[in-house]
Parts: sequence; structure tokens; C-alpha cells
Amino acid sequence: MAKKPDSFYFDNYVACADLAVQAAELLTKIFENFDPAKIHDMLEKMHAIEHAADKKHHELEDALLTAFITPLEREDLDLMSCSLDTVLDRIEGVVQRVYFTNIQSIHPDAIVIAHKVTDACRAMKDLMVELPNYRKSKTLRKLVIQINTIESEADELYINAMRNLHVNGKDPLEVIAWRDVYAFLEYCADCCENVADVVDSIVMKNS
Repeated sequence: MAKKPDSFYFDNYVACADLAVQAAELLTKIFENFDPAKIHDMLEKMHAIEHAADKKHHELEDALLTAFITPLEREDLDLMSCSLDTVLDRIEGVVQRVYFTNIQSIHPDAIVIAHKVTDACRAMKDLMVELPNYRKSKTLRKLVIQINTIESEADELYINAMRNLHVNGKDPLEVIAWRDVYAFLEYCADCCENVADVVDSIVMKNS
């Protein structure tokens, strides 16, 4: 099998990050224009994006199995791919929970957090675009810090949302459902930060 160019790996990451942006934007759109009658269709659209990301992840893993020389350590390349894939899994997980808990309306707090997840995914894509230049990049570290900041903001929004839920929630089943949805929204931001942490580790190892 012909050797994959180094750009194959980095292009794969950019493609996966772009799919994460698409998923986050779809999540925000679902929340802002919520229609319980259409949630199954929206779930299928989200799954199509997540499935496309799975294919990119498998393509990279297949390449690693046969590669003799790689631009970074094999374990780091695989960890980056897995970390990006997890972001897509978590975003899909939010919509799955809205679907199977039969949520009928969206809390305003959830829309605000969804926007933060979208911001994090956009910054994550910019980070992947910049990753090939990790040795001399002047913006890579700024993007890592930007994602860390967004995650911290999402954490604060999550805490406030959970507080509002438990103070104002009247229906125990609705409280249970929203606890799960909010948790997965917070996981989305955490997973974006994890991607940034992997980049930090790669830079430290190769500087």
C-alpha cells in the first residue's frame, strides 16, 4: 500500500472537526426551532453527520495499521482521532436524549449552552487547521486557551442551568430528563477541551 502523505492525517482531522461544527450548528438549530413532531427526523440528520465522522475515524485507523512512518507518534495520531470522534458522539447524544425522554419544549438555558458548544467546535476546527504548523505557529496556543475559556464558560452555564432546573422544576420526570440533557451538553464542551489538551501534549512532546 502506498504511503499516506503527512497531510492525510491533518486533513482528516480538519474534516472531522468540520463535521463537529455541522453537528453543533444543527443542535443549535434544533433547539432554537424546536418541534417535537420533527425530532426523529432531526435525530436521523444528526446521525448521518456522526456516521460520516465515524467513517473518517476508521479511514485514519486503517491508515495507521499499515503506515511505516507517520508525522507524529502513532498513539498521538490515534488519540487525536478518537478525541474528535467523541465530540460527535456527545453532540448526537444530546439529541438522542431529547428524543427518548420525549422532551416537548426547550429550556432557554439549553440554547445558550448549545451556542457555547458551537463556539467550541468552531475554535476546535481552527485548531485542527493550524495543527500542521505546530512547531512555528503563533496562534495554536491562543486557540487552545480560547477553547479552555469557552469550556469554563459552558461549565458556569451548566451549573446555573442545573440550579434553575432544580429550583423551578415541577415535574420530576422533566427534571430527570433535563439533568441528562444538560450533562451531555456539558460533556460536549469537555470533549472539545480534551481535543485542545491532546494538541497541547503533542506540542510538548515534539518541541
